[in-house]
Amino acid sequence: MCSTTTDPNSSTTSFSTLGIHHLGLSVPDIKQTAAFFIDQLHFKPVGEKPDYPAIFVSDGTIMLTLWQLNETNQIVGFDRHNNVGLHHFALKLASLEQLQHIHQRLAMLDNVDIEFAPEPLGDLPIHHMMCTIPGGIRLELIA
Repeated sequence: MCSTTTDPNSSTTSFSTLGIHHLGLSVPDIKQTAAFFIDQLHFKPVGEKPDYPAIFVSDGTIMLTLWQLNETNQIVGFDRHNNVGLHHFALKLASLEQLQHIHQRLAMLDNVDIEFAPEPLGDLPIHHMMCTIPGGIRLELIA
């Protein structure tokens, strides 16, 4: 006899997720956004799907899948008050010195908009910075 009800507490199997496997980002120019991650943050290309098209890059911990938009003339820019979806994503760096170094490198690029330079994150013993990278994605870097 089959039960037609679902009791979420009836399972005897315990599980948890293990973090983000990959993050898919739709961008207007996948080659430009992939080049940013490869040239500036030392990601490696790990795959592509030419028929979509898409490019996959990874830092060895997280994989980003970059998906080409079809209609780039109808892009709606970031608006945290009115858009559903990605607000930003954050990548962790090993030290404050690395964070300051990458800030100096990114500040020299015409296609990166620095929202704020490295600063303490509240009362926490870490620092962060925020920028918008090629493709219009808000990226936070934390050390």
